[in-house]
Amino acid sequence: MWSLLRELGQMGNIENSGHFLVFSALDTQSLCHTAATCSMFNKCAMDPLCYANIDLTSIVPKVNNTVVTMMIQRAGKNLLSLKLGILPGSTVSTGTSRPAYSINIPVDTPVFSWHDKRTRQGKESCVLTRSCLLSLSTDGGAAGALLRKLHLYNIDRMDNAALCTALSACPSLLDLEVVGLHVELRHTLESVSTNCHLIERLFFESSKTGRDDSLKSPTCADLVNRCPNVTSLALRGFKLQDHKVRTLVKGFRKLKFVDFSTSYSVTGIFLRNLGSGTNGQFLEFLILRDCMHLKEVEVARFLSSVLAGDFKFLRYIDISNREGLASDEDWYDRCYTPSNIPLSRVQEERPEICLLADFPKEGSFVEVEHIIDSEVNSDASLQLQLSSQTSDGSSFMSSSESSYTSDQGSGNEDGHNTTYAIYEESSDEIEFLAT
Repeated sequence: MWSLLRELGQMGNIENSGHFLVFSALDTQSLCHTAATCSMFNKCAMDPLCYANIDLTSIVPKVNNTVVTMMIQRAGKNLLSLKLGILPGSTVSTGTSRPAYSINIPVDTPVFSWHDKRTRQGKESCVLTRSCLLSLSTDGGAAGALLRKLHLYNIDRMDNAALCTALSACPSLLDLEVVGLHVELRHTLESVSTNCHLIERLFFESSKTGRDDSLKSPTCADLVNRCPNVTSLALRGFKLQDHKVRTLVKGFRKLKFVDFSTSYSVTGIFLRNLGSGTNGQFLEFLILRDCMHLKEVEVARFLSSVLAGDFKFLRYIDISNREGLASDEDWYDRCYTPSNIPLSRVQEERPEICLLADFPKEGSFVEVEHIIDSEVNSDASLQLQLSSQTSDGSSFMSSSESSYTSDQGSGNEDGHNTTYAIYEESSDEIEFLAT
């Protein structure tokens, strides 16, 4: 691609009818670099169609509000996709002490998690604030009018009001992904149900696992009634009661993908009679990984219904839990060898289903640690840690935690050191936004 662009630039053979197609196919970083090559390429890169899909995500802070605003303004009403923020390091689940029934990962699940923490604060010149999305709603919301995809990651200074203002300017939004933002689930979903009636995919991961209990039943009902096209729903790390979850799962008639990983208070009762009739009939993916209160008896009842022929389109189930499953009487009583769950039968009688049921060794124990930080900017959170002793007395930590609480890739910043170069029309200078 680069050699072709150089040759075309030297020969002056980039025709008006075709050069925009070439430049619009470049990713945001490549587009910025290309624009900095020469004045002719800079002129070509100024076409609004080149900025229809903006991706300014990185591993460490690289851009600020000015850059985001400039990109959105260049795209104008052609903006279709916008991705902003700090991506945590990639994580790959490698299994725990017990072999999993499968290691396939559904395509709707991101390969990273907010819980794979990284330092997200950089220099003030490279920090996104609550006003980074303001350009979507200016000029009568022209930039946000046709936006289809909005992904936001770990923007520390984003708040409820700023996010809701941005969503109010995005009536055509189909795909919303919010990871690690300090916003309440209820406010966000209320804004979605009010402004984004075409939404098809919702992915939220809480920045404070188990502490966000803001979701209310009326909010769930409104979302179901006003956004009937939802096919993929992920609410990870929130405190969700079964009756609210049931309202969502039963209400979305087109739902195919469900992920409530690391959520609290979900026992599995919402799964009862879900696959019969028209409720849940299109469900293909069900992920309940590391749900602390998920009960063994409810999982067993659910899989029995699967064996009975319900959930005919189901092809992926993840009930793995690094804490073990909860007993019916007391969730502190953990089950690490779920003998009452027909795992083998499901594999034999429903071989099309990929079943991931990964549990720690028997003898593990649960340590619940409440961490309270009184500082203004604290992320007060409930952290659940599982440890077990190996036969030689050494400490063993389940590797399945890597998807949620590990601090991986701390040395990989250099490998993802994205530099955005902006070539301004009025100057031949190149502004490097990374150090």
